[in-house]
Order: sequence, then structure tokens, then C-alpha cells
Amino acid sequence: MLKNRISRALVGGLAGLVGVTAVGLLVAPSAQAAAIGTAVVTPATGTDTSSMSLTTSDPCPANATNVIVSVTGSGFPAAGQNVVGNSPISTYGQTDTGGLVIPLSSTMRDYANTAGFTTLTGQYTFTVTCRTAFNATSLGDFPASVWFTSNTAYQNTDPSKKTDTTTTLAVSPAGPVTAGSPVTLTATVGPAGTAGQVQFKDNGVALGNPVAVSNDTAALTTSNLTAGSHTLTAEFAPAGTQFNTSVSSAVAYTVNPAPATPTTTALAVSPAGTAAQFSPVQFTATVAPSAAAGSVKFQDTVAGTTTTLATVPVSAGTATYATSSLGTGAHAFSATFVPANPAAYLGSDSAAIPYTVGAFAGVTASEDITTTVDAGALVISVDNPHVTLPSPVLNADGDLLTTAGAINPVTLTDTRAGNPGWSVSGQVSDFSDGGTHAINGQNLGWTPNVVDKSVAQTVTAGSPVAAAAGVAPGDPGTAGLKSSRSLATGSGLGTAHFGAGLALNVPTSTVAGTYTATLTLTAI
Repeated sequence: MLKNRISRALVGGLAGLVGVTAVGLLVAPSAQAAAIGTAVVTPATGTDTSSMSLTTSDPCPANATNVIVSVTGSGFPAAGQNVVGNSPISTYGQTDTGGLVIPLSSTMRDYANTAGFTTLTGQYTFTVTCRTAFNATSLGDFPASVWFTSNTAYQNTDPSKKTDTTTTLAVSPAGPVTAGSPVTLTATVGPAGTAGQVQFKDNGVALGNPVAVSNDTAALTTSNLTAGSHTLTAEFAPAGTQFNTSVSSAVAYTVNPAPATPTTTALAVSPAGTAAQFSPVQFTATVAPSAAAGSVKFQDTVAGTTTTLATVPVSAGTATYATSSLGTGAHAFSATFVPANPAAYLGSDSAAIPYTVGAFAGVTASEDITTTVDAGALVISVDNPHVTLPSPVLNADGDLLTTAGAINPVTLTDTRAGNPGWSVSGQVSDFSDGGTHAINGQNLGWTPNVVDKSVAQTVTAGSPVAAAAGVAPGDPGTAGLKSSRSLATGSGLGTAHFGAGLALNVPTSTVAGTYTATLTLTAI
């Protein structure tokens, strides 16, 4: 941060510089001494017409009172060309560490024109020289450079110099781990802000794809490290040409073999419990996990002696075997899983299943006797599909028009085989006068009732549904009968009759007219 006096200093400094420019800047610079620090050109990148300033790393020596600035490079005199005349140090602002902030009064294009050349190329070095007002001997210099990468563009870093990078590798969790466990490799790249990718390697072989560096780190998690010893590294490849590659130190890592996975074996026998001699009996063994490779031995124990009926390979966790050669009497069947790789999976045994094979009872013949039961039907009807409600009248509060009535009786007949039961529901549309006026269907409610039913039927009336309190047309709600509501439910074959009392609330803003809605009754 510049000290508060910088704004006042710049006014006087710029005036002095303009005066020097008026008499020309091709005078020889003062004799230079050894550098006592460095300076930085600001901004870091710019063009040949950019305004620039120089900031020194340290203050001038205590006995210095003035500074002068010269520039050297392609096109300028070998001894340098002055770009800031002999000016008092007090003219310029200072940084918190005492360094000087010296604005240049002209651009590099102006300085080139003054020196008589047009092409800016390569390195140009500004030298801030500390001196006394009347002695041209340097008391200390602060050099600062820019590099023109084209005739019009510069940067304050050397484009040909690459910056070294560092890469460190951390592995989590600390080894050893068991094969199949997730392992995270994290590379940290410096200096901060360096862009690029990190290729993680295992014993010199690429481990996955390169990972982009973000916030100076790149990470890869893998569960694919095999059992054994590993040498893990991280190789950083920079995104730009200004940085060098770097490789982390190797991290030795041990992965232990995973223990053999336990298995379970379950046995099912069909038909269950018993079968007649010479009839087929099927055995199905299920092995978990299903990835376990191996075979199943189907075994039969009779009177304390166990024999193997068959050995069948496991496929997708299942092995099957069928036989019609079981002897009569009591049996105990079991299944034993034998793993193909005992280091990967453990064997397992099913529980024993008691089984009885009955004596052969001969063979039979049969005839089919068939009859057909008609499906029947579920029928709903109304004798009169037209219901007229009295004209609505104003209620006691004076905020609604109300009317009431009842639907015409509904007849439902069920003759379906199997007595599946039924339900009847109703849903009303909005009331319309045939033009642009309407009454919202939410304003219609009902109280269902059962008129009569057949003796074999059980019928229950639906719950009462209250009418909405005069909601306006277009209201998106689902009150009243605007949504499907239960009229009745029942079971049993026969005919039932039921109905419902109606209540309608009409907004007092409703335009006079005859309004009609459709009540749809659905039986399922």
C-alpha cells in the first residue's frame, strides 16, 4: 500500500518529467554502480502504448536525494536512454517497505520513436539509479526488465525461463491395506497456482487417467491395487511452457491378500416332503455370493450312510440335479459347495432336508369332466338421468346462494363369478350456462345413502362430502365433488339401489341463468 502522500507526489513528479521530455531524453545516463536491489514493472503484461511504473524493492541509500531512470535493449543506445530525468526522491510515492513507485511519463512506443526505431523485440531493462542532485555517480541501482514477445506486447517475466515445480505424494490410508480396499493418492504441486495434470503410477505403470490439478492438488481413488508390494509415484505435467515437469518421491505401499469370502448354500427339493418311487425329484442348490465359482455335491443319507448323488458345476449361484432312482424309505438330502479357489471362497453346507420316498402304487389313467361358469356382468344404471335442483336462495348470512336436492336412485347389479366385490364413485364437472358463465364443481357436495339391496349383498354408503363455500370459477382446488368421491362399496351377487342427497353453494356474484353440470358415476 502506498503512503498517503503519493497523490501529491505524483503531481509534482509528472510535471518535472514533462519538462525533461521537452528538452529531449537522448542524454547519456549517469554512471551505473552495482545493483542494490531489484525493481518490478507494473502492469505485469501490457502493450507498447501502456502506461507503466517501476517499483523498487528497497529505498535508496540514505545519502541519495535524486533518481534517474534509463532503458537499454534492442534499438536503444548501448549506454542506455534516459526515460526519467534527474528528479528528487521526495517526488515519488513509497511502499510500506520504503521502495519507490516511479511512474514513467511516456510509453515504450514513445521511447522507441524518440530513439528512432520501430520494432520492439526481446528484453528491455530499466535501471533506477540513486544519486545526489549534482553528482552523476550512482549510489546504487535497481534493475527491472520487460520482454516484448511481439512488436506490441510485453510481459515482465522471461518467456524463455521455465520455473521449477515440486510434486509430493501422500497415500491414504497408510498401508498395509487389504486387496479391494479403496486407496486415495493425493499429489500436491508447487508453486501455488500452477496448472497442469498429474499421472499417478503404480510400479511405473499408469494408474488410471491423468488428473487435472485444482487448488494445487490432484487426487485419485482406486480399489484396484493387487496384493503385493507397490511403488507409487505422481508425475506432474504443466499446462504451459513456463514450468518444468516434476516427479514425486516414490511411496512404498503394501497390499495384503483379501481373506477368503464365506459362502452359504441352501437346498430346495421338489416336490416337497415326499414323492412316490420312480417319480422325478429335483434338487436346486443356491450358493451365495453368486460370483463364487465351484461345484455342488448333492448328497443322500439313508440309515446313517451318506452317498453322493451327483457333483454339478455352479452357474450364476445355482446348481440343479434331478433323479427318478431314489429308493423307498426315509432320506436326508444335503448340498455341499466345493470352491474352485479355496483362497478366494470358503466351502459351505446346506441344512439337511428330511424326505420320504413312498412305495410304487402303480399307474393310473384319467378323464376330464368339464363345465363352464359364465363370467356374469357388473351393470350400473339410472332410470332418470336428469336432476333439477330448486333455484338457489340467499343464506342467513347473506354471503351465499344455496340449494339442495337428491340424485335419482342408482341401480347396480352384480352377476360376476367369483364375487369380486365392487365400488361406485362419482365426479362432477363445472356447471355451465352454455355461454361464458360457470359455477365451480367444488361447490357441489353430497351425502350418500343405501336404498335397498339383495339379501346376499353387503353394501356400505360412501362418506358425506361437504360442498365448497362458493369458490370462484377457475379455482384449481379439488373440494366437493370436483374430485372423484365414493358413493357406495359392496360385495355379494344381486341388485342394490342407492342414492345421495345433494347440496350446492353458489357465489352471490353468479350471473342469472340455467346452469348444468354432468355427474359421472363409475362402477368398478
